[in-house]
This record gives sequence, structure tokens and C-alpha cells, in this order.
Amino acid sequence: MVEQAYVQPTDVTNPTVANLQARIATAIDNNPAPGTGTVLNRVKFWLQLPKASMFHSGMVDADCDPRSKGVGSALSAPAARYDSADLSAPGDVAAKWAGISSALHGDRAVTLKGPTDHVGGEKSLFKQDNGSGFHVIVLLATGNDSGPGGRPFFLVFDPDVSATDAARRAWVTKKTNGDTVAKVSALTEAEAIAQIKLMLLGAQGDVFGPLIRKYYFDTAAGFPAILRVGTGD
Repeated sequence: MVEQAYVQPTDVTNPTVANLQARIATAIDNNPAPGTGTVLNRVKFWLQLPKASMFHSGMVDADCDPRSKGVGSALSAPAARYDSADLSAPGDVAAKWAGISSALHGDRAVTLKGPTDHVGGEKSLFKQDNGSGFHVIVLLATGNDSGPGGRPFFLVFDPDVSATDAARRAWVTKKTNGDTVAKVSALTEAEAIAQIKLMLLGAQGDVFGPLIRKYYFDTAAGFPAILRVGTGD
């Protein structure tokens, strides 16, 4: 699994943290269009949800690919999202990462597919014992720990609510505790938007929420091949 960590106040990103926070907040407010569809579909547009708040019965869907494209487009507007070249396929790895960085610096979100046990979170319910399956994440920025000259990272949005202990804790509130479909369906649109923002932007004083993390990719190497047994997630 790619090493991951949470963003610290001293970290510097390109685009800037302030730029990203504003883009994310605006995108959540406007996607899907207010007043359209169901509250459940609004939350599912952004988040990959557990069937229940105890995280013991699997996930509501395995739609990481279409979700990443929708979210990537929402976070890129008015520009177009960038779908990364396959990092497990033969080719110039450095050129692929350069293309990713260039898109990010142009305020375009980047979708990136890899093996679940490589790009997913350590607690993800999608991880398989045999290492099969894929996951799609959304890259938002490049960055450096503690500013210029620090260890480089990519800032990533992983929609999987089961991915880490912190994400699981943040998801479970009085309004979401229990059966997810029933609880989320009972939220108002305003409550749903607040829950999504909690997961991506965090509470007051946070830089970002638990679904936005630093990934320390080895940009000199490609990804492991995806073991295609069953479906993606």
C-alpha cells in the first residue's frame, strides 16, 4: 500500500490549500444540482458508503470508477478532469507523472486507477485477501511536507468511507448511526451537504477531512498490475 498521511498546517500544496478548500466547498454545494434527485444519491455522488455504521456488512456499491469521474469533473470545473494513463502498463512512467502534475497545476482533478491494496486505505472493506480488485482515487494537488524542499506528496481524495479509522469515526454521527440507506435518506439536503463537507473538509480547525490524504507515490516506478478477479470497487 502506498504510504499515506494527513495534511498538516505547515504543508504547502499546488494548487494552494485555500484554493482547494474553496473549490471543494463550491463543488459540494452545486453537485448534484441543488433540488435534484434524492438525498441518498447526493451523498453517494461524493462518498462510497458502508451498508451500516458498524462497517461489518460491506459497502453500498462498488462504483468507484464512475464516481471518480463525476467527482473529478465537479472538482475541475470549468476545466475538464484529467484521466491518468495506466501506471501499470508499459511506457514512460516519468512522462505519465509529469502529465498528472501538469493537469493538477492547471486546477484539474486527476482520476487514477490502481490495485485496491496499493491505492486504497489500510482499513478499506474493498481489500481482498488475494490482492484482487481495483480502486480509483482522485488527485487534487502536488505538495511538500512543511513547505518547499520537504518530502513531496500528492494530495488525494479517496471517496471510500471505510478506508481509515479516522474516516470511519467521522462518518458515524447521531444522524448516520445505523443502516446507511435508511439514515442518509432521512437527512435534509442541508444535512447531507454538511456531512459530505465534514468528510472532505473536516471540522473547524482542520486542514481537510479524513477522506483527503497525502500519498507518497514512488514516481520513478509504475503501479503493480491489477489482478482482475471479480469486480472493481
